[in-house]
Amino acid sequence: MVSEHVIQLCQATETVSSVLAKDPTLAPGDVVKKLYGHHKKVLDHDPEKNRQAASAEAQEQAFKCGSWGPTRPSSLFLQAYADALGCLDADPMSGVVSPPLMGSHGTVPLSVIAPLADIIRHCSNMIVRAEREVFFITCSWSPSVAQRLVKDALIELSRRAGVRGQRVVVKMMYDKAAAANAIHSHQLVKPEAYSGEKIQLPKPEEIPNLDFEVISLHKLVLGTLHAKFCVVDRKAAAVMSNNMEDNDNVEMMIHVEGPIVDSIYDTALITWNNHLNPPLPSHSTPATEGGLPTSEQEPVYLARGPSREQHEIAAEGQKVCLPEHMPGDPHWDANIDEEITRMQSCYSKKPNETHLQAANRQLNLACKNKIPPSGPEIPEGEEMTPYISSMTPAPIPMALVSRPPYGPPNTHNVYVPQNEAWLSLIRNAERTVFIQTPDLNAAPLVPAIAAALKRGVQVTYYVCFGYNDAGEIIPGQGGTNDQVAQALISSLSSPEERARLHICYYVGKDQDHPIHQSFKQRSCHIKLLIVDEHVGIQGSGNQDTQSWYHSQEINIMIDSEEVCRKWREGCERNQNTAKFGVSSEDGVWRDKDGNPGPGYMGNPGKVTGLFKGVGGMLKKMKDKGGF
Repeated sequence: MVSEHVIQLCQATETVSSVLAKDPTLAPGDVVKKLYGHHKKVLDHDPEKNRQAASAEAQEQAFKCGSWGPTRPSSLFLQAYADALGCLDADPMSGVVSPPLMGSHGTVPLSVIAPLADIIRHCSNMIVRAEREVFFITCSWSPSVAQRLVKDALIELSRRAGVRGQRVVVKMMYDKAAAANAIHSHQLVKPEAYSGEKIQLPKPEEIPNLDFEVISLHKLVLGTLHAKFCVVDRKAAAVMSNNMEDNDNVEMMIHVEGPIVDSIYDTALITWNNHLNPPLPSHSTPATEGGLPTSEQEPVYLARGPSREQHEIAAEGQKVCLPEHMPGDPHWDANIDEEITRMQSCYSKKPNETHLQAANRQLNLACKNKIPPSGPEIPEGEEMTPYISSMTPAPIPMALVSRPPYGPPNTHNVYVPQNEAWLSLIRNAERTVFIQTPDLNAAPLVPAIAAALKRGVQVTYYVCFGYNDAGEIIPGQGGTNDQVAQALISSLSSPEERARLHICYYVGKDQDHPIHQSFKQRSCHIKLLIVDEHVGIQGSGNQDTQSWYHSQEINIMIDSEEVCRKWREGCERNQNTAKFGVSSEDGVWRDKDGNPGPGYMGNPGKVTGLFKGVGGMLKKMKDKGGF
């Protein structure tokens, strides 16, 4: 049930952003204290105590707690939202958004399932097309193709602002844990630091027309800023899975428009916490009123045209030959449609090249350990299509289901909207559950999956072979993906339950087998859950111990059969996981001779696992320049 207290929180007229609209000189953190600081916080609430079953009454109460637009959300969506809302009793800020803005609506004109650099190509275009403000938040930041794309975009944004005779306000955040974070979790980063060797953002003289501020956020010890999102002109937002670095990951991003942007903007303010110097120009122009008045370089929100199917995008991309948007050689596009065409042109085969070779070329682009293709030739019509047109004729219900950072090294802070929404959807699934995540080992998740299988639900999950084994094998972290798979299978009581479970290990579009993540050649970092083909959650949250208990995350829950279909089709089209990554009966991927893939760690036991894990983590820190 949704309590009367939570209903009142959600129906209140004031939010963090609305208070700042009246007085933009306030610090968002102070506004949070004013609005919600008098509510008692219970950070160690046990959600398993007195957990209530789904009910029509709870769903009706949840309906009253959001602004859903023209479409009434489904019962499945509303129940998940009701269960997520329950966390606000324990902590009104557990969703990192003002309660009245947690439930909303909007559109998803673009979804991206592609290597990291392709996602930042879109973000860089968003930045360049900004006219008044940019809010960009991410986790890990290092010199890379992605970093150089953003740097180029900021320099170009400053140039365009100068031509217009304007200034643009840009706020950026990332996580760089340091001793100073013990004093204050939010540290202002000085220009000499953010433009130095380790970050390489532009120097002030390179961006004379930008009012640029940078903050590093980390709550010691384990409270990582893991959310990754961008808000531009309070008109559009991107929620993504990727960090800012060079790696071999395929990632996922969605571009959203409409009232949901106000919710993400509110999350950005709460995350920033400190005074905004200068304040954001959009403080009094919410997305529900059109955002900042701009020259409208492209139609936005409901003015956009219909979506295109992936086979249509592939055919259009093959007809043109456009230069690739690259660091040092940018090719800015005026709108999303042009971006889609350019990106697909780059994935199309060149003269004397096959579709397989084209996919291999693009997947190797920012990969440090490049490899040749091993997979079969890609037939005409099944080309990789990284940019997916996912606009719907009308707005769809959406909700933010996120979590705040939590530093103490314990598992108390589990009762948060992110976790409750995930569990609720799986608990109330009637037909299918699909999950793609780097790691799947969160303690509350595994029994929920087993219970769904016992109810007759088909569960399919894709994980990455060996993803961060060095960290996950340490006792208390949940175990490696293959360890968890074996434990889950052993918990099932019948062959029928096992037949309903489909475990697959990520296989790149150009490969015919999973590759252990330690080789840094083909990995997947997508975070996606789709239940009963119409409710989906996408964002930054992994299905691992760190994301469930500690990291700040941002996730959007949507209710749309059409968008979920596009997401699932994109997942299948842009990887070979379902074809070549199916696990054996024991949950471990094995080759044709029955052997696990190279890098397989097995079950070393607690003591050996501890030594291997600590050794692996130290090596990882050294590789990242930590020593």
